[in-house]
Amino acid sequence: MSTEQLQEIADRVIAQARSGEQVEAFVSRDSETDIRVYEGSVEHFVSAQSEGIGIRVIRDGRTGFAYAGTLDPAAIAEVLADARDNVEFGTCDEWAGLAEPDGVEVVEQQLWNEALADFATDRKIELAKELERLTVNVDPRVRVDDSNYSDVAVESAVATTTGIRRSGRENGCYVSISTLADDGDETQTGFGFSVGRSPELFDLGKAAREAADRATRLLGATKPASKRVTVVLDPYVTAMFLGIISSTLNGEAVAKGRSLFKDRLGDQVANPLVTLVDDPTNPLAYTATDLDGEGLAARRNSLIHNGVLQQFVHSSYSARRAGTVSTGNAVRGGFKGTPGVGALALQLQPGTRDQAALVADVDDGVLIQMVQGLHSGVNPISGDFSAGASGLTITKGQL
Repeated sequence: MSTEQLQEIADRVIAQARSGEQVEAFVSRDSETDIRVYEGSVEHFVSAQSEGIGIRVIRDGRTGFAYAGTLDPAAIAEVLADARDNVEFGTCDEWAGLAEPDGVEVVEQQLWNEALADFATDRKIELAKELERLTVNVDPRVRVDDSNYSDVAVESAVATTTGIRRSGRENGCYVSISTLADDGDETQTGFGFSVGRSPELFDLGKAAREAADRATRLLGATKPASKRVTVVLDPYVTAMFLGIISSTLNGEAVAKGRSLFKDRLGDQVANPLVTLVDDPTNPLAYTATDLDGEGLAARRNSLIHNGVLQQFVHSSYSARRAGTVSTGNAVRGGFKGTPGVGALALQLQPGTRDQAALVADVDDGVLIQMVQGLHSGVNPISGDFSAGASGLTITKGQL
């Protein structure tokens, strides 16, 4: 079934809307592969496909939703009837409503890779095996816990009585590996990964080296004396922090008073060097996409520019609640749920020096390579956080 056929199904549903109803139909078809290898043998293999439809009906401020994991016409008719019935059980919400076309054009992107779509299963398995082989050859102290290959392909279409009608498809893949390193009675863990629109973009050698290095570099580590030092964050740790920050830039969280940035639009909230954007139109982003979860065009949004808080990310619902417009940031986990709001591809604009250059400038510091308990140790309202950290000390520019 093509994306055009999925669109036709969505179109037929909204054509049945009754007077006074807003109706949205979201139709999707997914396929995924998950492979886990251990000591050269396949330990786990899953190849799965799913398809289904989710329908929202909004009437007089009340929302009803229902879904089915099939595209059988009889089932679709039942889902529409169930969604209508569920409206009666909904709570009246003055901001309830569907997204409306906003005139923002879709940025054309290469989100579908035929090489991945045609990639043979035995070659996927071989990639996981090769990653395992490369990793154990990096250092004799390293053992592999598991080596993995995963991919996903999604085709979807959405139609609404408010005038949205869009469809698309995208796919992507990644490999990952978990490692252990032994030195006497001590064991440390590590990991490595590589992502891409196609397996041809993987850098297995780099993933293997990073997995071995992360597992071995803290063997024999000791806890340093407490003191105030300069901190350099590994890019992976920076990404973890950005994940926390993204939740505080969520328009729905702000509206509910669950963000330290509430009432701070236009304020200097960061160092002037900091520019934070959500840009799903950047082809380098693994989560790049052309549409948000409501069918609006995905777009580049500058959230913090030169340290000044510019805007929050919004879906159409959170935007109405905040008295503004959607930023194209509705997120949807599939046909089984209704849209929420969140960043699609959060990015910190890069500076001019790499990590080695930053470290070389530090006389007394630490390179933080892992944090533990970050999600449970953060208060998104106050901004306070407490987390465990590990890494390497920096002395006179040397790790």
